[in-house]
Amino acid sequence: MEAIICTKYGSPEVLKIAAVDKPIPNENEVLVKVNTTAVTASDTIIRALKVPGGHNFPVKQLMKFAMRLFIGINKPNNPILGLVFSGVIESVGKNIKTFNKGDEVFGFTGQSRGAYAEYKRVSDKEIASGEIALKPKNISHEEAAAIIYGGTLVIHFMKAVNITKGQKVLIYGASGSIGTIAVQFAKYAGAEVTGVCSSENGEMVKSLGASKVIDYTRKEAINQLEKYDLIFDAVGKNKSSELKKQSKKSLLRGGNYVSVDDGFLKVRPGYLKKLNDLIANEHIKAVIDKAFSLTEIVEAHRYVDTGHKKGSVVINVLR
Repeated sequence: MEAIICTKYGSPEVLKIAAVDKPIPNENEVLVKVNTTAVTASDTIIRALKVPGGHNFPVKQLMKFAMRLFIGINKPNNPILGLVFSGVIESVGKNIKTFNKGDEVFGFTGQSRGAYAEYKRVSDKEIASGEIALKPKNISHEEAAAIIYGGTLVIHFMKAVNITKGQKVLIYGASGSIGTIAVQFAKYAGAEVTGVCSSENGEMVKSLGASKVIDYTRKEAINQLEKYDLIFDAVGKNKSSELKKQSKKSLLRGGNYVSVDDGFLKVRPGYLKKLNDLIANEHIKAVIDKAFSLTEIVEAHRYVDTGHKKGSVVINVLR
């Protein structure tokens, strides 16, 4: 089969298309024929060995060393990257009772990665941990791959916040793959949502449910801040600005400030079911900026590295 392998840590050019052995599932696994994957921020972090969060020397260097020990010293131990997928189950091990051949599924691979390939093997342990679920019938494979990364992160990091009707929520980085889902999630929960993004993405963010938009590039942006029950940082601690610093002072007493860099994501049973329900009931929809083929993976990573994508960048694996 064809797959994208990461030959070493570095720029997008370290990604190469290669012929690798097709996975052979055992009796406790399913084999998914991948239709679509996506280039996520986590993929670029692994590829470039970037440390998430606003850490300085020596913490940053220590964390990078720890990443090498965990992921791989000179290159990823699993050279096939890719955290999300949408596709069709091609075969089912005899001990698997939860899925059938032909089921359309989507998934978040977690530590195993491997979605930048024509086929992805999923074990019974990964099934039990909630890393794969039936794809909502009302969306395409492209849309599923576009939603699952941001959707899972939003559910994970906002699960303890308990947004209630009428609360004011600020989404910093409202136009990215995580932010576009966060805006819709908060709107569905009944919040009054303000999105922070550039002016060119303002109308798109409003169409997702934000009642107000703050353009972070304008000098008067700080003066537009109000008081918020929740501030959700959807871009992470590597990106900062005076507006972002000042926004922390805009929390109401007892309010919450949540960042996607607040710990590591671990997919849990129920996350994908909740996401499936939100999609099926049309509370959340996909925002796709661009679609590339598997052979255009370097160009896709270059584009994501600019930091200016709107929603998600998907990769169509199936030709």
